[in-house]
Amino acid sequence: MASPVAPPPRERGAALLTVLLLVAVMSVVTATLLERLTIATRLTGNVGALDQARAYTLSAEALAAARIGDLIAADPERTTLAGGWNDTPVPLPVAGGSGTARVTDGGNCFNLNSLVSGDDQAALAARPGGIAQFRGLMQILGIDSALATSIAAAAADWIDTDDRPLPDGAEDDTYARAAIPYRTANRFVADPSELRAVRGVTPAIYATLRPWVCALPTSDLSPINVNTLRPEQAPLIAMLAPEQLSIGEARRAIAARPLRGYDSIDDFWNSGALKGVGVAPANRAQLAIKTQWFAVETNILLGDMTSRETALFDAREAPVRLARRQWGDAS
Repeated sequence: MASPVAPPPRERGAALLTVLLLVAVMSVVTATLLERLTIATRLTGNVGALDQARAYTLSAEALAAARIGDLIAADPERTTLAGGWNDTPVPLPVAGGSGTARVTDGGNCFNLNSLVSGDDQAALAARPGGIAQFRGLMQILGIDSALATSIAAAAADWIDTDDRPLPDGAEDDTYARAAIPYRTANRFVADPSELRAVRGVTPAIYATLRPWVCALPTSDLSPINVNTLRPEQAPLIAMLAPEQLSIGEARRAIAARPLRGYDSIDDFWNSGALKGVGVAPANRAQLAIKTQWFAVETNILLGDMTSRETALFDAREAPVRLARRQWGDAS
């Protein structure tokens, strides 16, 4: 029987190259599939961990709401710092992770939406009193007077629903000339970060203002609770009448607060440091001895996943209700 004829060396080399190429292609495909499988597995795990972290966050939110309800029920007439609840991180039991919840007085800030009056989002008008307070706060914080006047007017124009700019203000025509044109919101501010889009607000100015401003879902003037203010928050009182009321006077009035808190707003204004200071009746009445808004910041760490949430509770009527929930880092 004749032996098989061996292929020429050149053909053997070509076959070997084909096999090697096929092996290389299969290796690349296998590696790609394994990589995608690994990524998919990690994504599935991350989604599961994130869902679990958010479940813990929502549970903490419910516990905070109950705690706020208990705080109000303990003294329906006033809210004080008794019990150390304000701005105190409370550890949360999280299996395989950690968490904290922090409750603060959500009304001790300048409400950006008080720059306008009206609760109908289709008919918001600039409010001179709110504009004056915002301008006063900026001046107290060291922002140039002319710039503060301009920013306050432009911020009111950002929210109000007309297209007529206030003196020193800015409406759509101003922003239409920007490198990337945009328009005013003409509605309530949903988050203080919107202030960055207002003419004149630089990153440095925003960083200065951010600890002092908030965006409550109402046009009410800032309902500042004199029984929960800290002395370092005195500018929130001084902004009510910056030409008549100094930060030092406001700080002394806060520091002299009785242990049980002030019984009435009149008691606060008649305290030694403030007695005789000329403040408009409307601004006097703006202050409160009871907290109307509570903010709850929750942080959950579970594995590699972090869940951060800030919730705002409306405590103007019982029971307290969730007014807003935001996920992610503070703006």
